[in-house]
Amino acid sequence: MIYKVFYQESKEQNPKREQTKALYIDAETEVLARQLVEDNTPYNIEFLQLLEGNHLEYEKENTDFTLTEF
Repeated sequence: MIYKVFYQESKEQNPKREQTKALYIDAETEVLARQLVEDNTPYNIEFLQLLEGNHLEYEKENTDFTLTEF
């Protein structure tokens, strides 16, 4: 399953919506996706969103869609 992970680059600063970034990750579960990001980056995860069906196709066509691998 593909998850869109919304994050802040630093855990040290207060989150600001304007600084929120996103990455895409392929994982079997949301828990595993969160664990992969937490283990391999210093990012402060805000939200994980499952992408499937039309929503996934939209993201692939209209954003900078690149799967992050750890």
